[in-house]
Amino acid sequence: MRKRFAQQLEILNSEMVEMGELCEKAIKNAVHGLVTGEMGYSKLARQMAGEIDEKERSIEQLCLKMILKQQPVAGDLRQISAALKMITDMERIGDQAEDIAEITQMNDISTWAKNVPVAQMASVVMKMVTESIDAYVDKDLVLAKKVIDDDDTADSYFNEIKNELIGLITKDSNCGVYAIDLLMISKYLERIGDHATNIAEWVEYSVTGIHKGQHDQLGLV
Repeated sequence: MRKRFAQQLEILNSEMVEMGELCEKAIKNAVHGLVTGEMGYSKLARQMAGEIDEKERSIEQLCLKMILKQQPVAGDLRQISAALKMITDMERIGDQAEDIAEITQMNDISTWAKNVPVAQMASVVMKMVTESIDAYVDKDLVLAKKVIDDDDTADSYFNEIKNELIGLITKDSNCGVYAIDLLMISKYLERIGDHATNIAEWVEYSVTGIHKGQHDQLGLV
């Protein structure tokens, strides 16, 4: 029984890594479509969002099957419960990558995108997503904490982009539409960073049994 459960946990970890990789690729393609103006990348990002939805359903079924058949307790149950929470955040990451791709398909703003550090911000949040899943698989609390701390960097990029776009509009009111599109895209990237942070916090829960919300309630942070 235990051997079978261990095998299923390995499958779960593998599926989680695959879903994380899909999220990273969706973001990468969406942003590449933004900075190059090549719509093929935006189309790929939207297709991947569908694959992410399918992966979420697959992992959810696996987790529920493990709970019903294996009746895990303590750390094993926390690991599965955390996975169920994490896939919701990953699905939303896919949605936000799709939203970015949709904007880039409507308007070619590649020239304007070069004026702000949106590609750098995307690189930060992609790394956050990857490292949050790695932290889950490896039960790495140090890496999970790094992801949580890196959210400050993503937020700083968002504020920098917002201020630079305000400056662009002040200089040239004709770029207002493009600036709004870029602001929306940077906001979606910021939300992706927030979801990666959520994942990292569920990693902490799966290892320690205490979620950040409980820390706050207990006055531990």
